[in-house]
Amino acid sequence: MLTEHVFISQFDIQPNGYISVRKTTEIRREGVVISQLPPWRCVLAPNDHHASEILGDEPYYLALAQQAWSTLPQE
Repeated sequence: MLTEHVFISQFDIQPNGYISVRKTTEIRREGVVISQLPPWRCVLAPNDHHASEILGDEPYYLALAQQAWSTLPQE
């Protein structure tokens, strides 16, 4: 049976609050990786309203983003 496994393979928080995200998709047959699709990448701006859409399946990363953004100086 073929399955698709999507996970965050890069999550870098910059000092200015921007966050680089890379998602990797692996195709597996019976648990063994047989293929990997090109990674999907994006950059989240501080307090980006797309963060929950992009990181919603990964509550750990969403919490990290929100924590990082909460420490930025308010304008």
